[in-house]
Amino acid sequence: MKDTLKAKLSGLPDIKSALQINVLDKYLIRQFFPFFFIAVSMFVFVLIMIDLFSNMARFMNNEVPVLTVLKISLFFVPKSISYAFPISLLFAAAYTLGDLYARNELTTVFSSGIPIWRFTFSLFIIGLLASVFIFFFDDLLVIPTLKVKNELSRRALNQPASSNSDVVFKTRNGRLIYSVDYFDNENFKLDGISIIETNENNEFVSLIRARSAVWNESFWEFQNASIYQYEDSILRIRRFISDASYNEPPEMFRRSAVNIDELRAKDAGLFVVDLRDSGLPYNRAQANYYHRYSFAATSLIVMILSISMGGRFRKNILLMSLFSSLGVAVVFYVMEMISMTLAGLGYIPPIVGAWFPVFSFIAIGLLLLQGAKT
Repeated sequence: MKDTLKAKLSGLPDIKSALQINVLDKYLIRQFFPFFFIAVSMFVFVLIMIDLFSNMARFMNNEVPVLTVLKISLFFVPKSISYAFPISLLFAAAYTLGDLYARNELTTVFSSGIPIWRFTFSLFIIGLLASVFIFFFDDLLVIPTLKVKNELSRRALNQPASSNSDVVFKTRNGRLIYSVDYFDNENFKLDGISIIETNENNEFVSLIRARSAVWNESFWEFQNASIYQYEDSILRIRRFISDASYNEPPEMFRRSAVNIDELRAKDAGLFVVDLRDSGLPYNRAQANYYHRYSFAATSLIVMILSISMGGRFRKNILLMSLFSSLGVAVVFYVMEMISMTLAGLGYIPPIVGAWFPVFSFIAIGLLLLQGAKT
């Protein structure tokens, strides 16, 4: 009702200001959460439908059973919630504040001497708690279920697992470089092997080439191997007999099959360190690792933005809140996509690629907040 909030304030003439603000916080939260849950349900449903219909043709071509398709969609629900959380917070907060303003209840609050930043402080706390929640939600539930979803999709569509071909990495402080055409993960077998060894001055020492190699629990046994070495300034070739000096574990050759998006935060951090220590490109993986944390902070960002623009709509509040939420989400994710791509290619540091959109939108939100109605 139009005078609902005004009645609450006028009915508390002898109560301390702190208690009055506490009542307003509870009132705002009660107004906010119904819209939030509706928005989450709506956006989750839309995301699931987009994922389903984008793969529908392939499901039909491979005659995937309906039960399997439903199971794949079910395991995509946690990821959909993770995607929908920030935009739902933005929509719900913007709509709630816009609705209060349209009913002149915000005017009543401001007339009582309460600034907008204090009135909406509870929304800020919700955004902060949501950021913490979404980080652990992603780490403990989204990543395991997404891994299952991807595996079910690969099996249903008869797609091969991540490739173990063209594996290249450095080890032993960069003095040994492995190049392998293919790594058989099940049988621990290498095909098409070249191993370059250098000294402390990065000068060539030897080159080993072998058709294949098999892991014998402690080192690699090479088949039909040859070694190239300089002797008396002449590059000579001779047969190479396997020894225990080439004992890099099979796990090192499996890296190319690892999808960092399917690793928990702790494991992803170790994976980045492993790539860096092995001399492999790690910019993209490190940017994705930092993105775990920056994405969680998105919930806090959207609350700042929603507070700054929530009271700007007095007509068509539902449509304006929806369009503004979608518009902000599109701009943010486009900026994030560009910065993450630049970070992956090495043009900017990975930490900048992950956090630049976050701090940019925080700055935009604070600037808009200065001009917000109060």
